[in-house]
Amino acid sequence: MEHLPEALYRAVDTRAADQRAASEHGLAGGVLMERAGRTAFALLRERFPRARRIAVVCGPGNNGGDGYVLARLAKETGLAVTVLSPVNTAGAQAHPTTTTAGTAVPKGDAAAACAAWHKGGGTVQVVSVEHLQACDVIVDALFGTGLERPPEGAWHAAIEAMNASGRPVFAIDIPSGLHADSGRVLGAAVRALLTLSFIGLKAGLFTGQGREHSGLILFDDLGVPDAVFTGVTPLAQRITQRNLRGLLTARVRHAHKGDAGRVLVVGGQPGMSGAVRLVGEAAYRAGAGLVVLATHPVHAASISAARPELIAYGVNDAPAIQPLFSGAHALAVGPGLGQGEWGRALWQAALAADKPLIVDADALNLLAAQPRSRADWVLTPHPGEAARLLGVSVADIQSDRFSAARAITQRYGGVCVLKGNGTLIATPDESLLWLCDRGNPGLATGGSGDVLTGVIAALLAQGLAPIEAARLGVWAHASAGDRVAASGERGILASDLLSPVRDVINGIVTHAA
Repeated sequence: MEHLPEALYRAVDTRAADQRAASEHGLAGGVLMERAGRTAFALLRERFPRARRIAVVCGPGNNGGDGYVLARLAKETGLAVTVLSPVNTAGAQAHPTTTTAGTAVPKGDAAAACAAWHKGGGTVQVVSVEHLQACDVIVDALFGTGLERPPEGAWHAAIEAMNASGRPVFAIDIPSGLHADSGRVLGAAVRALLTLSFIGLKAGLFTGQGREHSGLILFDDLGVPDAVFTGVTPLAQRITQRNLRGLLTARVRHAHKGDAGRVLVVGGQPGMSGAVRLVGEAAYRAGAGLVVLATHPVHAASISAARPELIAYGVNDAPAIQPLFSGAHALAVGPGLGQGEWGRALWQAALAADKPLIVDADALNLLAAQPRSRADWVLTPHPGEAARLLGVSVADIQSDRFSAARAITQRYGGVCVLKGNGTLIATPDESLLWLCDRGNPGLATGGSGDVLTGVIAALLAQGLAPIEAARLGVWAHASAGDRVAASGERGILASDLLSPVRDVINGIVTHAA
């Protein structure tokens, strides 16, 4: 149960997998519901061993059916169980009502699970904060993956009551109110301490607001064979140490700095020397053999004095930077560049240099103003920069980060690294996206993005393809952030990431047998 698969699916694909499990493998819905309820109950006992009073909030669908199974098993073991519904289901049976969740009365397999709960002496009461506060743990079985619009009325109130209860919430399959594909909150969503996902991992758990609402994510395939996903392309794939193996191999003993890749960093208008210095130092820590900074003359000398390994050239205009392009294997353009005359001149010179590019910060804003497409660059926007690239709002970006990342690459080419909670990496074709589920809020600090730019630039200079450099660079940066945050997420400096980045990258180097 602890192991998480790499593939992340759309809700429609996981529902189709359920159907194939029944039609092709003899696993009827009722069988899977019983397995889901039993698995969830076992996890409940494991994670909340002292809990004696359990509240289970059930909806009318299969997610609610899982909850009824769990409630029945908990009652049979002697726990005090209260099953709650947003509406009076007894009255609804006599007078069916339609809600945003469909009918209030359980149907199909869920109806059978509900009947078994009643047969064992169980009752269903209407959700209230008082009921929820009287328990030790809440099981959220209200909505599953089929929710597409904001819950209203009593259904919305039930979610808010769970969040206001002050009790830990264990979500079955997905926190109610969270969109399974995009990770956006549909009006209101349960804030779970623990989420147990079944059969296929839902992509929305891992990006946008999904991670904040899901808590610890665990997985169980319920014994469903992998064949149910045959022919289905996942929406995204988690970046893991396993699928990064082989991207970097041990260096030969006679290697020299030219073999390790040469990076040219372009940026650093007056007052912004720290940005280019962080990029340069990160590039060295990620394995670049030589790092040169093309920066404003006002602070070139001070950078070299503070970090003598960095070769800092003061450049006043585009002609002054031309000699620096010839030896570079990759360019990192944008940090501290500004959007004034000096920055625009260096940006245009970098575009004309015909070198692989990492485009960040002000260079992204200049690109948004004059769009163009290239195959050999990596764009690294945060949501605000992504919004400018696409001419939409930040809210539009965050409402469907998967579509936004894909749209950026289709408009601008190359590889897009859409930074944020659950960083996404996309290419223009229809292949799956890559998602990084590492990292933490401590990385939301000035200069953190500059470190990421330097890491990706160094990997590109070492010969990795843009998509490979982006995958490994994002994962290494986030993993370094998690190491630093082991002592707390507050107060992290971007420069704190430099040494851990080196350790993380060396940790995935493949050595010859």
